[in-house]
Amino acid sequence: MDFLQKHRSESSAYVQLLILTGYALAGLIICSVLSLIVLLMISDHNAMEALTNMSLDDPEQLNAIKIVQILSSIGLFLLPPIFLALTEGRKISQFYDWKKPVLPMLGMVFLLMLFSLPLTELSGLINQKMTLPEFLKPVEDWMRAKEDEATKMVVALLTMRTAGDFMINLFMIAILPAIAEELMFRGGVQRAFNRMFGSYHVAIWITAFIFSAIHVQFFGFIPRLLLGALFGYIYVWTKSLWYPMFAHFLNNAYAVCMALYFQKHNLPLENVDETPAFNWMGYVLGLILTVLMLIYLRKQYTENGKQLDQSIHHREPDYSGDY
Repeated sequence: MDFLQKHRSESSAYVQLLILTGYALAGLIICSVLSLIVLLMISDHNAMEALTNMSLDDPEQLNAIKIVQILSSIGLFLLPPIFLALTEGRKISQFYDWKKPVLPMLGMVFLLMLFSLPLTELSGLINQKMTLPEFLKPVEDWMRAKEDEATKMVVALLTMRTAGDFMINLFMIAILPAIAEELMFRGGVQRAFNRMFGSYHVAIWITAFIFSAIHVQFFGFIPRLLLGALFGYIYVWTKSLWYPMFAHFLNNAYAVCMALYFQKHNLPLENVDETPAFNWMGYVLGLILTVLMLIYLRKQYTENGKQLDQSIHHREPDYSGDY
């Protein structure tokens, strides 16, 4: 019986997505309750007021919002894919191809993220200038209002008064989302869509769309979509979840460091995403270098695939894995 349980076949991709969604909803509810309990234990009613009235001027209320943000990320993104793997009776590291990273490939991912910075900036600037037809003007006004609210929240969270604030932001904005969101989207969602459609290209772009949409920031949709797709291709072509996690961390940590730089130079944080750092030559060079890096990763994927296929045909079947 133990042998059958260990090597039973996986649930269908549709069932896995349903399970993942159920765990995400349950995790969000549970962590929301935990957030309220923690806030009641460490703060007075002002902390609770921060959650309902979005008061961002009081540091104590802002800390309360950070606690909720951290717990929500854990409940909504980190725990569901972990429990999905456990539900399927698999080791988490093997279920999501969590292979140990190697330094040369980490360096390649670092260069890829560095070279893609101009394209990320350009797509963001284009997205911010998006306008809808006149008959959809009320919708655009609503979207702008929501974007302004989100901007105020982001500016408040990125405001750093001490070194401790910087470390907390680095964890909350860069480290935790890099692990949790990549585990959820590239590990859980993209993996399921790949099984469903049999095409990693389709799986990558559908997952990237969901990844961008779930942030509910309309005028940052395009750069998040492209970043989500980039993380997806890194995951497929490196065959390890560590590399998109590293890429995600670099992207978010860059935003935290840029916010710190703006504050040190008394520049308004509202202009972080609106101030071009590159000219047209930077955009062209960034495009060329990014494409070259992607071609290199694709070549590595192809060569590694051929080597793996040859090794499979020259050895006895191994039934000790998760599949």
